[in-house]
Amino acid sequence: MRLRLTLATVFLAVFSSQSLAVAEPLSWAGCGITKKAFMAELASAYQKKTGIEIVLEGGGAAKGIRRVGDRSVAIGGTCRPKLIGRTDEMRTRLNPVAWDALTVIVHPDNPVDNIELEELQALYEGRITNWQQLGGPDRPVDLLIRRGKLSGVGRILRELVFNDYDKTFISEHVYKSSGPLEEAVENNPNAIAVTGVSSSKKRNVKQLALNGKIPSYENIREGEYLLYRPLYITFNPAHPRYREVRKFIDFAHTRTGRDIIRRAGSVPYLDALNLVRQQR
Repeated sequence: MRLRLTLATVFLAVFSSQSLAVAEPLSWAGCGITKKAFMAELASAYQKKTGIEIVLEGGGAAKGIRRVGDRSVAIGGTCRPKLIGRTDEMRTRLNPVAWDALTVIVHPDNPVDNIELEELQALYEGRITNWQQLGGPDRPVDLLIRRGKLSGVGRILRELVFNDYDKTFISEHVYKSSGPLEEAVENNPNAIAVTGVSSSKKRNVKQLALNGKIPSYENIREGEYLLYRPLYITFNPAHPRYREVRKFIDFAHTRTGRDIIRRAGSVPYLDALNLVRQQR
């Protein structure tokens, strides 16, 4: 009888530990734009399907690559590729899940509706300082930028607009991450900034057309809007929970996952594979 009880106790202990392991959350870190674009909705749907929670932490694209690389988190997100030659990014792998775009945002009351690519270049080089130069009122332009040159927005903006990763932007309004930058635009009638289109849709800001094209789903999908870029889920095959991470990535690419991404305001990666050829 005692042997039976002992075996039963061992079985229950093993079963309980396995159940706890299955229910343990997955930790995610990465760029705020990817987080706002689709991760919150995707993580919520995945938890309903599997019972596994994904705990989201922002912090930027570099964190989404490097913390996955050192296995301090199980999964991450980035809106820029890995940097060549950076040993702290070598171990991380990137899986493209969605297409986003860089969008120029202003306060909702700003009367300007469009900006030309040449004007955007002049703005970041400090040659445009008054809204009259953009067809607006006689007011100073407050250009809001991200700190450093390695953020997802900052690096892709330098690549697509200037073809120069080391380009210096001229501004006194510098922000640590995209969230505070977007919030500042909501509250400053003179502000202008560039951020991700998906996250900006969830803010009280106005998106400007670029060269006459708005950053709509259709324009991004067809490559008609110029400043598009992939959003990635990052992972490390050496992480002990890699199999669970892989299941989440597979879920993101299912019809259900793509519907969630689409409803959240992004273009699923598989919806616009033609953009891969155009980028090349």
